Amino acid sequence: MKENPQATAGATGRSQGARKSREIFDATLDLLADQGYDGLTVEGVALRAGVNKTTLYRHWPTKGALVRAALIGAGRLELDVPDTGSLRGDLEALVRQVVSLLTAPPASDVVVAALGAATRAPELADAAADFFADRLVREQAVFDRAAARGELPADVDPALVMDLLAGAVWLRVVLRRRPLEPDYPARAVAAVLHGTAPNAG
Repeated sequence: MKENPQATAGATGRSQGARKSREIFDATLDLLADQGYDGLTVEGVALRAGVNKTTLYRHWPTKGALVRAALIGAGRLELDVPDTGSLRGDLEALVRQVVSLLTAPPASDVVVAALGAATRAPELADAAADFFADRLVREQAVFDRAAARGELPADVDPALVMDLLAGAVWLRVVLRRRPLEPDYPARAVAAVLHGTAPNAG
């Protein structure tokens, strides 16, 4: 079968474009972690990524738009949706990912810087909201499978469950600055799923 030169060129161009986007996103997150949102500039990102600033403005007209794209598109913040065969196992795996996101550099430096600045920068707050909304969309599969297995009622609110779990990790790690024991994900999930009554399972 004869190769189509145009199709090959198109695929190569898309591959190069995706690679350059990753480099831009990495540069954005590196500068966000190093300099904070206030110190981050589109010009600085362009310099670090080795591209013209007009290229960035063409795709992302504002700093907030660039950070939003970087938060969602950068590989270092990627969500690996677990499928352990049980709701408890999946939630524990998700909690471990939240723990890693908040404690393991370089991702933790980025997330803490972004969320810390979101309270005073509306455009960054929108970017953070979009980041978590994107993650919740991906996490929905965990709850759909659990409902199909009869582990959860179909009308359960996934956002509430994840808010309780991720919020607990955030409070413990970022605000209280206390270490997390290895069994913390299991204990947090058990408390959310079964409560804290003496005979809770």
